[in-house]
Formats: sequence, C-alpha cells, structure tokens
Amino acid sequence: MYAQNTPATGVPAGSYMPRNYQPFQQNKGAWSSGLCDCFSDCSGCCLTCWCPCITFGRISEIVDKGSSSCGVNGALYFIIQWLTGCACCYSCFYRSKMRNQFNLEESPCGDCLVHCFCEGCALCQEYRELKSRGFDVVLGWQGNVDRENKGVTMVAPTAPAVEGSMKR
Repeated sequence: MYAQNTPATGVPAGSYMPRNYQPFQQNKGAWSSGLCDCFSDCSGCCLTCWCPCITFGRISEIVDKGSSSCGVNGALYFIIQWLTGCACCYSCFYRSKMRNQFNLEESPCGDCLVHCFCEGCALCQEYRELKSRGFDVVLGWQGNVDRENKGVTMVAPTAPAVEGSMKR
C-alpha cells in the first residue's frame, strides 16, 4: 500500500507502509514489547543468539526502506564484530533511525547504551517491533512491497506493434 500525502498520515506520497501502519502521533509511543521479552519470539531469539549479523541485516534493510541490502549490512556487521568486537556502535544508529521512523520512545535508556550492554536483546526487540508493525522481516523490503501489491507488477506501457510497412 502506498501512502497518500496528507497531513493526517504524515507520510510522503508514494512511500510504502504496511496495511496496519499507524500514523505518527505527537507523543512518543511505547515499543510493542519490552527489551527483555526475547523469548516471546523464540525463533527470532535463536537467530539473534547464533547469527546476530542476519538479524541486524534484516532489520537494517527494512529500516533503510530497501536502499541497502540485508547481505551487505549483515556482512559489515560481522566484519566490524570480528575485527573490533564493537558492532554495537554500528547497530545503535539503526535503532535511533527506527525509533524516529515509528516515533518510539528512547527506553529504557539511550540507544547506544542499550546496544552496548544488551546487544542481543536490542536486536530481538527491534526484530519483534518490525514484525508487530506488519513487516515479514524474512522477506526483506522488496518482498514486503510485493506482498502488499499482491504480486502485481507495474509494466511500462509500450508502443503498439506495427504490422508491415506503409504503402502508398
């Protein structure tokens, strides 16, 4: 579903939003689940425990609205973690970006502190938040757009076929 540019939605025209998208409100909203509710989504929790780079890649692709890929962001996360052990410095910026997109409160503390001390829990919470907002995180950005469009692809119009040549 593509949003209409109206003051009520606060979303630019042509932007993709899932059907159950809720428009921004003046006050900051609460997260759909708590930071330590990791086991409410066991599959996401296990994925984050064993392969946080995949979880981060999926989150970042959707937060970036498809302008970056899951694979590239996940690989970059892995490399930063492998070289420095501080991938939380990279992932905390995506938490801030996500909070701004969905008008979420900064809780229980600052984004960098949450990722620095509770990296796995923060990634799980962000993953659950996207799922609760109607995204199928496994599909990625384009998969969600296609799902909302129900597989309808827009084809550019073409000129009609000309049969034979003109004669006088």
